[in-house]
Amino acid sequence: MNKLIKIVSVLAVLTGFSTPLMADSSDFAGAYIGITGSAIGVELDGKHVNAGGTDAGEDTTTGVIGRVAAIAGAEIGYALPVSDTMLIDFGAIYYAGEAKITTTNDDSSATADVTFEVSDLLTAYIAPTFAVSDTASIYLKVGYVEAETKTTGDVTQPSDVTGTLIGIGSRSLLGNGMFIRTEAGMIDFD
Repeated sequence: MNKLIKIVSVLAVLTGFSTPLMADSSDFAGAYIGITGSAIGVELDGKHVNAGGTDAGEDTTTGVIGRVAAIAGAEIGYALPVSDTMLIDFGAIYYAGEAKITTTNDDSSATADVTFEVSDLLTAYIAPTFAVSDTASIYLKVGYVEAETKTTGDVTQPSDVTGTLIGIGSRSLLGNGMFIRTEAGMIDFD
């Protein structure tokens, strides 16, 4: 078993050293536009303190709600080569539509049901990208995100939200100059 692990380790190291020699960052360089589709999971964590509670103290309600949604958007960017195998990718993505979460209260003393909506998500990012072959690259992405918020019900309208994006992904070039990107990431809003 140890011999197999050593052989696989040596092959992995040799492959890692030889692949960039075939890669060329110029294949990925330049301006681009695109359409994007995402499956997102949204989780809201909140706390409400009612100082006028029925007991001698305060009433505090805490909770976490979530939802999964599909969204679509448009992207524009520019990939700037900085070496034979590395690029710096700058871009922005705008997602149209909204994600809405509604809570309903059966308590007859409650003042209203509440709806929270996030829409018009805009992301600006920078992504160091590494070409691993003439048709494939991998990248790390860091960005700034902002979105509009809207509420209905007996609540104070929160300000629009901002946050940070962290992601990792790959880009595969097709023969006609188009590319397909896969990415996993997380946005942490304030």
